[in-house]
Amino acid sequence: MALSQIEARRIWLKAQRLDETAPFGDGAEATRLAVEHLGYVQIDTINVIERCHHHILFSRIPQYRRQHLAQALSEDKSVFEYWTHALAYVPTRDLPFHLGAMQNHRVVPSRWFGSVTPDEIKAMLKRIKTDGPLSMRDIDDDELVDKNHAWASRKPSKRVLEMAFFQGYLTVSGRQGMLKSYDLIERHFGWQTRGKPATEAQVTAYMLDRALRSQGMVSLESICHLDAPRKKPMKALIDARVKRKQLIGVHLEGAEDVQHWATPEALDTRPRVEPSGVHILSPFDPLIIQRKRLQRFFNYEHVFEAYVPAAKRRIGYFSLPVMVGERVVGAIDLKADRSAKSLLIQNLVWMEPVTPRLQSALDAALDRFAAFQFGA
Repeated sequence: MALSQIEARRIWLKAQRLDETAPFGDGAEATRLAVEHLGYVQIDTINVIERCHHHILFSRIPQYRRQHLAQALSEDKSVFEYWTHALAYVPTRDLPFHLGAMQNHRVVPSRWFGSVTPDEIKAMLKRIKTDGPLSMRDIDDDELVDKNHAWASRKPSKRVLEMAFFQGYLTVSGRQGMLKSYDLIERHFGWQTRGKPATEAQVTAYMLDRALRSQGMVSLESICHLDAPRKKPMKALIDARVKRKQLIGVHLEGAEDVQHWATPEALDTRPRVEPSGVHILSPFDPLIIQRKRLQRFFNYEHVFEAYVPAAKRRIGYFSLPVMVGERVVGAIDLKADRSAKSLLIQNLVWMEPVTPRLQSALDAALDRFAAFQFGA
Protein backbone atom coordinates (compact mmCIF):
# COMPACT_ATOMS: atom_id res chain seq x y z
CA MET A 1 0.00 0.00 0.00
CA ALA A 2 1.20 3.52 -0.81
CA LEU A 3 0.57 6.32 1.65
CA SER A 4 1.09 10.03 1.26
CA GLN A 5 3.26 11.80 3.78
CA ILE A 6 0.27 13.57 5.30
CA GLU A 7 -1.62 10.27 5.77
CA ALA A 8 1.43 8.67 7.38
CA ARG A 9 2.01 11.51 9.82
CA ARG A 10 -1.65 11.43 10.89
CA ILE A 11 -1.30 7.74 11.72
CA TRP A 12 1.82 8.50 13.79
CA LEU A 13 0.24 11.46 15.58
CA LYS A 14 -2.78 9.36 16.50
CA ALA A 15 -0.51 6.59 17.81
CA GLN A 16 1.37 9.18 19.88
CA ARG A 17 -1.95 10.55 21.18
CA LEU A 18 -1.08 14.05 20.02
CA ASP A 19 -4.25 14.29 17.95
CA GLU A 20 -6.60 15.09 20.83
CA THR A 21 -6.62 17.24 23.93
CA ALA A 22 -6.62 14.84 26.89
CA PRO A 23 -6.39 11.28 25.54
CA PHE A 24 -5.53 9.71 28.91
CA GLY A 25 -7.83 11.80 31.11
CA ASP A 26 -6.31 13.51 34.12
CA GLY A 27 -5.05 12.73 37.61
CA ALA A 28 -2.46 10.15 38.64
CA GLU A 29 -4.14 7.36 36.66
CA ALA A 30 -3.52 9.28 33.42
CA THR A 31 0.23 9.11 34.04
CA ARG A 32 0.15 5.32 34.28
CA LEU A 33 -1.96 5.06 31.14
CA ALA A 34 0.34 7.39 29.19
CA VAL A 35 3.52 5.50 30.12
CA GLU A 36 1.86 2.18 29.32
CA HIS A 37 0.70 3.41 25.93
CA LEU A 38 3.98 5.04 24.91
CA GLY A 39 6.05 2.14 26.28
CA TYR A 40 8.64 4.41 27.87
CA VAL A 41 9.17 8.05 28.80
CA GLN A 42 12.77 9.20 28.57
CA ILE A 43 14.53 10.76 31.57
CA ASP A 44 17.12 13.51 31.12
CA THR A 45 19.11 15.70 33.48
CA ILE A 46 18.93 18.97 31.50
CA ASN A 47 16.74 21.48 33.33
CA VAL A 48 16.98 24.69 31.29
CA ILE A 49 13.23 24.26 31.31
CA GLU A 50 11.28 21.45 33.03
CA ARG A 51 12.98 18.08 32.58
CA CYS A 52 11.84 16.05 29.63
CA HIS A 53 10.00 13.25 31.47
CA HIS A 54 7.59 15.79 32.96
CA HIS A 55 7.44 17.70 29.67
CA ILE A 56 6.54 14.59 27.63
CA LEU A 57 3.70 13.72 29.99
CA PHE A 58 2.40 17.31 30.08
CA SER A 59 2.21 17.28 26.26
CA ARG A 60 -0.41 14.51 26.50
CA ILE A 61 -1.99 15.26 29.90
CA PRO A 62 -2.92 18.97 30.17
CA GLN A 63 -3.67 18.60 33.90
CA TYR A 64 -0.46 16.67 34.63
CA ARG A 65 1.29 17.34 37.96
CA ARG A 66 4.76 16.20 38.95
CA GLN A 67 3.48 14.36 42.01
CA HIS A 68 1.50 12.07 39.71
CA LEU A 69 4.74 10.57 38.39
CA ALA A 70 6.18 10.35 41.91
CA GLN A 71 3.04 8.49 42.99
CA ALA A 72 3.25 6.09 40.05
CA LEU A 73 6.90 5.31 40.89
CA SER A 74 6.92 5.14 44.67
CA GLU A 75 3.34 4.47 45.82
CA ASP A 76 1.38 2.76 43.07
CA LYS A 77 4.59 1.19 41.67
CA SER A 78 2.94 1.12 38.25
CA VAL A 79 6.13 2.43 36.60
CA PHE A 80 9.82 1.77 37.23
CA GLU A 81 13.09 3.11 35.90
CA TYR A 82 15.30 1.19 33.52
CA TRP A 83 17.21 1.49 30.27
CA THR A 84 15.43 1.38 26.91
CA HIS A 85 17.45 3.36 24.34
CA ALA A 86 18.15 5.69 27.28
CA LEU A 87 17.19 5.84 30.96
CA ALA A 88 13.40 5.94 31.05
CA TYR A 89 10.22 5.37 33.00
CA VAL A 90 8.80 2.02 31.89
CA PRO A 91 5.46 0.36 32.74
CA THR A 92 5.82 -2.16 35.56
CA ARG A 93 3.65 -4.56 33.59
CA ASP A 94 6.55 -4.74 31.08
CA LEU A 95 9.18 -5.60 33.67
CA PRO A 96 9.55 -9.29 32.58
CA PHE A 97 10.82 -8.05 29.21
CA HIS A 98 13.71 -6.29 30.98
CA LEU A 99 14.73 -9.05 33.39
CA GLY A 100 16.87 -10.70 30.72
CA ALA A 101 18.88 -7.49 30.26
CA MET A 102 19.40 -7.35 34.02
CA GLN A 103 20.73 -10.91 34.00
CA ASN A 104 23.02 -10.10 31.07
CA HIS A 105 24.52 -7.22 33.04
CA ARG A 106 25.40 -9.69 35.79
CA VAL A 107 27.11 -12.07 33.36
CA VAL A 108 28.94 -9.35 31.39
CA PRO A 109 29.17 -6.16 33.48
CA SER A 110 29.46 -2.92 31.55
CA ARG A 111 32.96 -1.46 31.27
CA TRP A 112 31.45 1.84 32.40
CA PHE A 113 31.48 0.58 36.00
CA GLY A 114 35.23 0.00 35.89
CA SER A 115 36.65 -1.63 38.99
CA VAL A 116 33.41 -2.28 40.90
CA THR A 117 33.80 -5.71 42.51
CA PRO A 118 31.23 -8.37 43.50
CA ASP A 119 32.20 -7.81 47.14
CA GLU A 120 31.32 -4.12 46.84
CA ILE A 121 27.93 -5.04 45.38
CA LYS A 122 27.28 -7.50 48.23
CA ALA A 123 28.28 -4.92 50.85
CA MET A 124 25.96 -2.30 49.31
CA LEU A 125 23.02 -4.72 49.15
CA LYS A 126 23.59 -5.70 52.79
CA ARG A 127 23.67 -2.04 53.82
CA ILE A 128 20.38 -1.28 52.04
CA LYS A 129 18.77 -4.43 53.39
CA THR A 130 19.63 -3.29 56.93
CA ASP A 131 19.22 0.49 56.66
CA GLY A 132 16.48 0.79 54.05
CA PRO A 133 16.44 2.82 50.78
CA LEU A 134 19.61 4.78 50.15
CA SER A 135 20.51 7.85 48.06
CA MET A 136 23.92 9.28 47.26
CA ARG A 137 23.22 12.06 49.77
CA ASP A 138 22.98 9.42 52.51
CA ILE A 139 26.50 8.14 51.81
CA ASP A 140 29.02 10.20 53.75
CA ASP A 141 31.79 7.66 54.32
CA ASP A 142 33.25 7.50 50.78
CA GLU A 143 36.86 8.40 50.08
CA LEU A 144 36.45 10.92 47.28
CA VAL A 145 38.28 10.35 43.99
CA ASP A 146 38.94 12.47 40.91
CA LYS A 147 36.30 12.33 38.18
CA ASN A 148 37.30 10.45 35.04
CA HIS A 149 34.24 11.60 33.07
CA ALA A 150 32.02 14.67 33.02
CA TRP A 151 29.02 12.61 34.19
CA ALA A 152 30.96 10.69 36.82
CA SER A 153 30.87 11.24 40.58
CA ARG A 154 33.67 11.70 43.08
CA LYS A 155 31.91 9.14 45.26
CA PRO A 156 32.87 5.57 44.24
CA SER A 157 29.61 4.34 45.74
CA LYS A 158 27.69 5.94 42.87
CA ARG A 159 29.01 3.35 40.43
CA VAL A 160 28.31 0.56 42.89
CA LEU A 161 24.68 1.67 43.16
CA GLU A 162 24.33 2.08 39.40
CA MET A 163 25.87 -1.31 38.66
CA ALA A 164 23.52 -3.00 41.16
CA PHE A 165 20.65 -1.11 39.48
CA PHE A 166 21.53 -2.31 35.98
CA GLN A 167 22.01 -5.85 37.29
CA GLY A 168 18.49 -5.79 38.74
CA TYR A 169 19.44 -6.09 42.40
CA LEU A 170 18.24 -2.54 43.11
CA THR A 171 15.50 -0.35 41.71
CA VAL A 172 14.78 3.36 42.06
CA SER A 173 12.19 3.61 44.82
CA GLY A 174 11.86 7.39 44.84
CA ARG A 175 13.18 10.66 43.43
CA GLN A 176 13.67 14.24 44.52
CA GLY A 177 14.53 15.98 41.27
CA MET A 178 17.46 13.96 39.96
CA LEU A 179 18.40 12.56 43.39
CA LYS A 180 17.45 8.89 43.37
CA SER A 181 16.78 6.56 46.30
CA TYR A 182 17.55 2.90 45.70
CA ASP A 183 15.92 -0.09 47.37
CA LEU A 184 16.15 -3.85 46.95
CA ILE A 185 14.01 -4.66 43.93
CA GLU A 186 12.23 -7.57 45.67
CA ARG A 187 11.37 -5.41 48.68
CA HIS A 188 10.16 -2.49 46.57
CA PHE A 189 7.76 -4.64 44.54
CA GLY A 190 6.94 -7.03 47.38
CA TRP A 191 8.12 -10.09 45.48
CA GLN A 192 8.57 -13.51 47.00
CA THR A 193 10.18 -14.44 43.69
CA ARG A 194 10.86 -12.27 40.67
CA GLY A 195 9.67 -14.82 38.12
CA LYS A 196 11.28 -15.81 34.85
CA PRO A 197 12.51 -13.30 32.30
CA ALA A 198 10.85 -13.23 28.90
CA THR A 199 12.55 -15.21 26.16
CA GLU A 200 14.36 -13.43 23.34
CA ALA A 201 11.46 -14.26 21.00
CA GLN A 202 9.01 -12.76 23.49
CA VAL A 203 11.14 -9.62 23.85
CA THR A 204 11.25 -9.21 20.06
CA ALA A 205 7.45 -9.55 19.84
CA TYR A 206 7.05 -7.09 22.73
CA MET A 207 9.21 -4.50 20.98
CA LEU A 208 7.25 -4.87 17.74
CA ASP A 209 3.90 -4.55 19.51
CA ARG A 210 5.13 -1.57 21.52
CA ALA A 211 6.25 0.19 18.35
CA LEU A 212 3.02 -0.56 16.50
CA ARG A 213 1.00 0.84 19.40
CA SER A 214 3.02 4.04 19.83
CA GLN A 215 4.19 4.67 16.25
CA GLY A 216 1.31 3.37 14.17
CA MET A 217 3.50 2.80 11.13
CA VAL A 218 6.90 1.23 11.75
CA SER A 219 10.22 0.45 10.09
CA LEU A 220 13.08 -1.75 11.26
CA GLU A 221 14.95 1.39 12.28
CA SER A 222 12.06 2.79 14.28
CA ILE A 223 11.38 -0.49 16.11
CA CYS A 224 15.05 -1.28 16.83
CA HIS A 225 16.18 2.26 17.63
CA LEU A 226 19.81 1.96 18.85
CA ASP A 227 19.42 -1.84 18.95
CA ALA A 228 20.78 -2.96 15.57
CA PRO A 229 21.49 -6.61 16.59
CA ARG A 230 17.74 -7.19 16.96
CA LYS A 231 16.94 -6.24 13.36
CA LYS A 232 17.42 -9.75 11.97
CA PRO A 233 14.98 -11.55 14.30
CA MET A 234 12.63 -8.55 14.07
CA LYS A 235 12.50 -8.80 10.26
CA ALA A 236 11.73 -12.52 10.52
CA LEU A 237 8.86 -11.79 12.90
CA ILE A 238 7.51 -9.04 10.64
CA ASP A 239 7.64 -11.35 7.61
CA ALA A 240 5.68 -13.98 9.55
CA ARG A 241 3.00 -11.45 10.50
CA VAL A 242 2.77 -10.19 6.93
CA LYS A 243 2.26 -13.76 5.77
CA ARG A 244 -0.57 -14.13 8.30
CA LYS A 245 -2.00 -10.79 7.07
CA GLN A 246 -1.52 -9.21 10.52
CA LEU A 247 0.73 -6.55 8.98
CA ILE A 248 0.69 -4.78 5.63
CA GLY A 249 3.73 -3.39 3.85
CA VAL A 250 3.55 0.37 3.28
CA HIS A 251 5.47 2.64 0.93
CA LEU A 252 5.76 6.15 2.29
CA GLU A 253 5.70 8.94 -0.26
CA GLY A 254 9.18 10.42 -0.56
CA ALA A 255 10.81 7.63 1.45
CA GLU A 256 10.38 4.62 -0.83
CA ASP A 257 13.87 3.39 0.10
CA VAL A 258 12.68 2.56 3.65
CA GLN A 259 10.14 -0.24 4.10
CA HIS A 260 7.33 0.42 6.56
CA TRP A 261 4.54 -1.75 7.96
CA ALA A 262 1.26 -1.14 9.76
CA THR A 263 -1.69 -3.14 11.01
CA PRO A 264 -4.86 -3.25 8.88
CA GLU A 265 -6.66 -1.44 11.73
CA ALA A 266 -4.21 1.48 11.69
CA LEU A 267 -4.55 1.84 7.92
CA ASP A 268 -8.34 1.63 8.03
CA THR A 269 -8.64 4.42 10.61
CA ARG A 270 -7.11 7.20 8.48
CA PRO A 271 -7.39 9.78 11.30
CA ARG A 272 -7.54 13.52 10.95
CA VAL A 273 -5.78 15.94 13.30
CA GLU A 274 -7.33 18.99 14.92
CA PRO A 275 -5.74 21.89 12.95
CA SER A 276 -5.66 24.32 15.89
CA GLY A 277 -3.96 22.02 18.42
CA VAL A 278 -0.56 23.37 19.51
CA HIS A 279 2.24 21.36 21.11
CA ILE A 280 5.61 22.70 22.25
CA LEU A 281 7.51 19.42 22.26
CA SER A 282 10.60 18.26 24.10
CA PRO A 283 13.59 17.31 21.92
CA PHE A 284 13.41 13.95 23.76
CA ASP A 285 9.71 13.43 23.00
CA PRO A 286 9.02 10.04 21.34
CA LEU A 287 7.83 11.94 18.27
CA ILE A 288 11.08 13.91 18.02
CA ILE A 289 13.86 11.63 19.28
CA GLN A 290 14.17 9.57 16.08
CA ARG A 291 15.45 12.38 13.86
CA LYS A 292 15.50 10.59 10.49
CA ARG A 293 11.96 9.33 10.96
CA LEU A 294 10.82 12.82 11.96
CA GLN A 295 12.32 14.24 8.77
CA ARG A 296 10.66 11.58 6.58
CA PHE A 297 7.22 12.17 8.05
CA PHE A 298 7.27 15.93 8.68
CA ASN A 299 9.96 17.40 6.39
CA TYR A 300 11.53 18.81 9.53
CA GLU A 301 15.11 18.18 10.59
CA HIS A 302 15.61 18.80 14.29
CA VAL A 303 19.12 19.49 15.54
CA PHE A 304 19.79 19.20 19.27
CA GLU A 305 22.04 22.24 19.51
CA ALA A 306 23.20 21.67 23.09
CA TYR A 307 25.95 19.61 21.41
CA VAL A 308 26.69 22.33 18.83
CA PRO A 309 29.29 25.06 19.57
CA ALA A 310 27.53 28.26 20.62
CA ALA A 311 28.79 30.21 17.62
CA LYS A 312 27.26 27.69 15.21
CA ARG A 313 23.82 27.37 16.79
CA ARG A 314 20.97 28.36 14.50
CA ILE A 315 18.14 28.35 17.04
CA GLY A 316 19.59 27.84 20.51
CA TYR A 317 20.94 25.55 23.19
CA PHE A 318 17.67 23.73 23.96
CA SER A 319 15.37 24.37 21.01
CA LEU A 320 11.87 22.89 21.05
CA PRO A 321 9.80 22.04 17.96
CA VAL A 322 6.46 23.81 17.74
CA MET A 323 3.70 21.69 16.23
CA VAL A 324 0.36 23.12 15.15
CA GLY A 325 -2.10 20.47 14.09
CA GLU A 326 -0.10 18.12 11.88
CA ARG A 327 2.69 20.54 10.91
CA VAL A 328 5.94 21.56 12.57
CA VAL A 329 5.71 25.32 12.09
CA GLY A 330 8.75 26.50 14.01
CA ALA A 331 11.28 25.97 16.76
CA ILE A 332 11.70 27.97 19.94
CA ASP A 333 14.57 28.24 22.41
CA LEU A 334 13.18 28.70 25.92
CA LYS A 335 14.75 29.20 29.33
CA ALA A 336 13.03 29.14 32.69
CA ASP A 337 13.90 32.03 35.02
CA ARG A 338 12.80 30.23 38.17
CA SER A 339 13.50 33.09 40.57
CA ALA A 340 11.19 35.41 38.61
CA LYS A 341 8.86 32.60 37.53
CA SER A 342 9.21 33.76 33.95
CA LEU A 343 9.61 31.80 30.74
CA LEU A 344 12.19 33.55 28.57
CA ILE A 345 12.08 33.31 24.79
CA GLN A 346 15.72 33.20 23.73
CA ASN A 347 14.93 32.74 20.05
CA LEU A 348 12.02 31.81 17.78
CA VAL A 349 12.41 30.60 14.20
CA TRP A 350 9.33 30.12 12.02
CA MET A 351 9.31 27.47 9.29
CA GLU A 352 6.32 29.01 7.50
CA PRO A 353 4.69 32.45 7.18
CA VAL A 354 3.32 33.81 10.44
CA THR A 355 -0.34 34.73 10.56
CA PRO A 356 -2.09 36.51 13.45
CA ARG A 357 -4.00 33.29 14.12
CA LEU A 358 -0.79 31.27 14.30
CA GLN A 359 0.87 33.80 16.60
CA SER A 360 -2.18 33.86 18.86
CA ALA A 361 -2.24 30.05 19.07
CA LEU A 362 1.45 29.98 20.03
CA ASP A 363 0.98 32.71 22.64
CA ALA A 364 -1.81 30.70 24.28
CA ALA A 365 0.35 27.55 24.22
CA LEU A 366 3.24 29.46 25.82
CA ASP A 367 0.94 30.69 28.58
CA ARG A 368 -0.09 27.10 29.32
CA PHE A 369 3.51 25.94 29.16
CA ALA A 370 4.63 28.66 31.57
CA ALA A 371 1.87 27.72 34.01
CA PHE A 372 3.11 24.12 33.85
CA GLN A 373 6.72 25.19 34.35
CA PHE A 374 6.07 27.04 37.58
CA GLY A 375 3.04 25.15 38.86
CA ALA A 376 2.89 22.16 41.19
